[in-house]
Amino acid sequence: MIPSSKLLGRSPAAFELARSIVKAAPTDASVLIVGESGTGKEVVARTVHSRSKRADAPFIAINCGAITPSLAESELFGHEKGAFTGAIARSLGCFERAHTGTLFLDEVTEMPMSIQIQLLRVLETGTFHRVGGTELVKVDVRIIAATNRDLEQTVKGGRMRSDLLYRLAVFPIKVPPLRERKTDIAYLANKFLEELAEQEGVKKTLTEESITNLQRYNWPGNVRELKNTITRAFILAEGDEIHIPPMRPFFRDTVPVRQADMLRIPVGTSVAAAERSLILATLDHYGGDKKRSALALGISTRALQNRLDQFKNEGSAPLERRESEESSA
Repeated sequence: MIPSSKLLGRSPAAFELARSIVKAAPTDASVLIVGESGTGKEVVARTVHSRSKRADAPFIAINCGAITPSLAESELFGHEKGAFTGAIARSLGCFERAHTGTLFLDEVTEMPMSIQIQLLRVLETGTFHRVGGTELVKVDVRIIAATNRDLEQTVKGGRMRSDLLYRLAVFPIKVPPLRERKTDIAYLANKFLEELAEQEGVKKTLTEESITNLQRYNWPGNVRELKNTITRAFILAEGDEIHIPPMRPFFRDTVPVRQADMLRIPVGTSVAAAERSLILATLDHYGGDKKRSALALGISTRALQNRLDQFKNEGSAPLERRESEESSA
């Protein structure tokens, strides 16, 4: 099995990511990992843990978006026997199971607001009560959290408490999408092949044309999608060489793409999404100057403000993503 620290890459962006991990790991500071789905946020979290003084203690991971609000409190803090119907025995929650180690809260912005309040209290005091219990439980846990959402918009939309966000983001780490570090694609693809060869006892290689096709693809699913692509190609290859043809996404991308001072809007994008992206990108381009933005958009300043108020009330993240110039090649 390839160590997770070897799967970061060799591009400048990957080295900067590795540098952040090295700086964060020896401390006990809470870490917030931000990145798109499939970029390897849990790999980063496990690497931080493995390089910390807690490396020999438990690493407990929980997906906050996969637990129901009614069960979230019990999952995190445990419960006492008889606390609710079906509680036939005491159960330890994630915090107690991670004692002296690391608790990884994946997709933390999906955590119910009521639980966010309790989590903030635990971060401040290191203590909590199990569901149905009166005994104060004290734990020593390092928190690493992760999200794929825009943090500012999440807070403005009322999905995340700002005070909790500040406590989690003592040391923020940004994981760049694969399209922003395409020089890592060949390196990562070959690392995944090494892993498969070790597991299956069969060595196979990628053709130069395959590498070129991999590098031309935009990887909306990031490193996870790349690994799945290599695994599938490895299984299907009949000889020692793996041939991967030009690739297209499984699902049509209808998300406007921000690239420098340009905005690319795919065919099939809704009018509302296109308008929203154009307005926000223009406002960003003019540094938040509403008068200049309104003039460029051909609408009044009042009309622009009305649109912005509407977006704020909707509480959703900007409907566009940024793309480096390299990814347009």
